[in-house]
Amino acid sequence: MEFRDDDLAAFADRGAMPLPAATVEGHVEHDGARIWYATYGQGKPVILLHGGLGHSGNWGFQVPALLQAGHCVILIDSRGHGRSTRDSKPYTYELMASDVLAVMDRLNVRKAAFAGWSDGACIALVLASKAQERATGVFFFACNMDPTGTREIEPSPVLDRCFGRHSSDYKVLSATPDDFGAFVDAVSAMQRTEPNYTAEDLGKIRVPVLIVQSENDEFIKHEHADYLAHSIPGAAFILLGGVSHFAPLQRPDSFNAALTAFLAALDDEPEADEHQRQ
Repeated sequence: MEFRDDDLAAFADRGAMPLPAATVEGHVEHDGARIWYATYGQGKPVILLHGGLGHSGNWGFQVPALLQAGHCVILIDSRGHGRSTRDSKPYTYELMASDVLAVMDRLNVRKAAFAGWSDGACIALVLASKAQERATGVFFFACNMDPTGTREIEPSPVLDRCFGRHSSDYKVLSATPDDFGAFVDAVSAMQRTEPNYTAEDLGKIRVPVLIVQSENDEFIKHEHADYLAHSIPGAAFILLGGVSHFAPLQRPDSFNAALTAFLAALDDEPEADEHQRQ
């Protein structure tokens, strides 16, 4: 029977499924921040980029499915999120994308598939545009190319439960556990003004792309997801029915099926043991 947590009651109570033991875990010092990463398993690498205010543990339902499919899974806490620190520089998606490349360099990962969720998808958008030589493909979930793609936020119990979980996790994981309010303000300032990609920018992307949108997404306009899919050459589009911005937590089996199918369809890339090397 498929696990469902459509109202995020289980997530609010105990978070996502706990992550397995990491193969490699560490930090990279990069551009004023200490970036946490971990790898799991062996195989073709896929990097999971979490959403704003969250952390890599939010991918707990996805990691086992990807390991079963034969991937090396790489998790990264975005700067200032989870176990990663930040300095006083404003958040930007390009800065966080550069952190991802720093982790890849530390792990000697030449190329990887990227799966991004919300802010993580915006980071993946930067990587697909500016570092295409490092990407085998990109799975964009709940992504916008500019601020016009976002909806006016309407308060709801689901959003309250998610925000509450983010707040409690921040207090446990962060090096600055009392700064959640300032953290939210800084991330929100970025989200109001970024990203800023034109259709011309998207038209230059030449890696396999899947745009994934939820039927009931609270933040991203459906027509904007359609626009993304039509602007990126060869991009495919999937609509996930019955779920919202939190589909990886609400109905992980359905989300995982879309993600693993996309990864299976990517062109073969040579595997290397160095994926696991620090």
